[in-house]
Amino acid sequence: EHCAGTGQALPSAPSPFRLERRMSDLPPIPTYTTEEPANMVFGLPMPMAQSFALKGEAIGNDRARVRMPYQAQFTNSRGDMHGGAIATLLDVGLSCAARAHDPLRYGVVTVDLTIHYIAPAAGDVVCTSVCEKRGKSLSFVRGELRSDAGELLGMATGTFKLVERKPL
Repeated sequence: EHCAGTGQALPSAPSPFRLERRMSDLPPIPTYTTEEPANMVFGLPMPMAQSFALKGEAIGNDRARVRMPYQAQFTNSRGDMHGGAIATLLDVGLSCAARAHDPLRYGVVTVDLTIHYIAPAAGDVVCTSVCEKRGKSLSFVRGELRSDAGELLGMATGTFKLVERKPL
């Protein structure tokens, strides 16, 4: 596009997804091998995670990977995973990357979550996320959703407030 008055090219706004680091170029995420009850994700109690059968697969290096298996009760009229269920996975997945530096010390509060749905999900969905910047209290995270076959289903960015947990 060009400016009507001068004919000069307008600067393009940066996209949150046109970052220099691609997910595939980042360091590997350490596999999480701890057996947890269904209401836990990476060592923290999340009763809601049991309802969606969310499973933390990997965490560390400022990254996280969380899986949500296909469940008929969370589908839309076409049989695809409902956008609300997908949003839940993104919220949990991105929040895990926000606390990946010390998963048992911090919980998080979602400040902002922006989601871009790209393709329908007709099977298991995996959220892979990375914390791009962490301050004293806020973390800035991006993530993507993929099918088991690797198809890109969606992308998201989020801001999360770190909350230090009290010992149980």
